[in-house]
Amino acid sequence: MVDEIEEIEAFEDEAQPLYEHWRVVVDQGQSPLRIDKYLAERMQHSSRNRIQVAADAGFIHVNGKPVKSNYKVRPLDEITLMLDRPKHDSTIEAEDIPLDVVYEDDDLMVVNKPAGLVVHPGAGNFHGTLINAVAWHLRNLPSFDPNDPEVGLVHRIDKDTSGLLVIAKTPDAKTSLGLQFFNKTTHRSYHALVWGNFTEEEGRIEGNIARDPKDRLRMAVFPPDSDVGKSAVTHYRVLERFGFVTLVECILETGRTHQIRVHMKHIGHPLFGDERYGGTEILRGNRSSSYKAFIQNCLKLCPRQALHAKTLGFIHPRTGEQMDFTSELPEDMGQLIDKWRNYMKNNQWE
Repeated sequence: MVDEIEEIEAFEDEAQPLYEHWRVVVDQGQSPLRIDKYLAERMQHSSRNRIQVAADAGFIHVNGKPVKSNYKVRPLDEITLMLDRPKHDSTIEAEDIPLDVVYEDDDLMVVNKPAGLVVHPGAGNFHGTLINAVAWHLRNLPSFDPNDPEVGLVHRIDKDTSGLLVIAKTPDAKTSLGLQFFNKTTHRSYHALVWGNFTEEEGRIEGNIARDPKDRLRMAVFPPDSDVGKSAVTHYRVLERFGFVTLVECILETGRTHQIRVHMKHIGHPLFGDERYGGTEILRGNRSSSYKAFIQNCLKLCPRQALHAKTLGFIHPRTGEQMDFTSELPEDMGQLIDKWRNYMKNNQWE
């Protein structure tokens, strides 16, 4: 909820002016509870440790006065996050950014996002995003307001993942499409190049996904029957084997943050080139200098996780027609796969 608190690293000069970034009023029936624990349950993007640092720095106020992290909240307490910089203007502005529109009508549009493009403005990326490009593309459509949460993005993919996304132009379209994603009636498949060879041709991965307690920038997998995280299911099918890496198709039942990346890591097959989940290490193959050079050339050719949202299917929110879209692999992934094909032809890997 409050990304700004993630940037707090040290104590600040108390003489500097403070600006309100977030506010909450404690419920009438709230029992006494440490404020760091209370806020950790409500600020979804902030850890309890970060909240403690913020409180110790004098940034957490109750009824207008700073409190420490061991303060116990009381009914009707007014809690504010006060930081030493003005709150960033999060208004989405139209920006002339190239946009690959696969399909468009009065209700929706389907776009093919390139790798490296952030989907939505957020902490550290307030400009140059896909939604800024959409705002420019629809700048002459009076009924579309990019700052209206009732229209716009229906789902997201990671910055360094390429592929298909659907955007709703009207509130009715967004409601209908949102329900389809929620009810798991949409069809989405991804192509991924992952480390390792599979003994089976297809499989199913089930495991709850939540933030990694050791690294807030990563996700982690927890047992399906645990109370930690949200349930997630990924199906995969082998498309082509290259000995040390495998091209797989992944089909999502759910749409959790980093789902394919963390599920594949969990079963020992991190995505090739996925630095956050260990995919830039040489995880299979020999240690010869020529092989190391080959892997480095592969990583330069596709300097990101090798993941592409290839297909997208849904029911049109107005006509009821089944809509299915397919996008070709982007150049970097295509060249990467060709490089592995050539390697297989010229080398023995068994």
